[in-house]
Amino acid sequence: MPRVPLPIATDRLLLRSLRPGDEPEVHAYRSRADVVRYIPGEPRTLEQVADLVAERATAGRVEPESPIMTLAVEREGHVIGDVLIHLDGLDGHDGRQAEVGWVFHPAVSGQGYATEAAQALLRAAFEDLGVHRVWAQLEPDNTGSSRICERLGMRQEALFRNASWFKGRWTDLAIYALLEDEWRAGPGHFA
Repeated sequence: MPRVPLPIATDRLLLRSLRPGDEPEVHAYRSRADVVRYIPGEPRTLEQVADLVAERATAGRVEPESPIMTLAVEREGHVIGDVLIHLDGLDGHDGRQAEVGWVFHPAVSGQGYATEAAQALLRAAFEDLGVHRVWAQLEPDNTGSSRICERLGMRQEALFRNASWFKGRWTDLAIYALLEDEWRAGPGHFA
């Protein structure tokens, strides 16, 4: 099965497996309504965060039973967010596409951490997992994530009007994507 060598170090961040002890810092952002506004689920209790940490703890493996890899994003010894790769197709398809996503504590927004972590995530997807295409789905109102996608070199492939029943209402859905050859040729690729 595909494996991502962990931890992943960037200039300012460390992407690593979630582990016991991360719960209070993950809860600090995943319990906030303003943070979970654009991600599935409601604000989480500490117990729910503990379940998430236990469920998503990984050694960098992406397997059919667990096609989602969630990594803690650590800055100076503190978890400030998390990122995920959801490898498509391990249940019968070729596994050459991956959805990516991110969630960060608002206290660190505007400092480029999400973009830096997402760049590392793209590198892992293309180089370690060997995917052909990485994509993200988001509400167009989520301008912060739209800007991250654009900084990563992703293009908006589609805008579906009122296509997603999300949190009790119909919402638009934007799809951003990047192909491996575009990534290798583009500004988001840092060798």
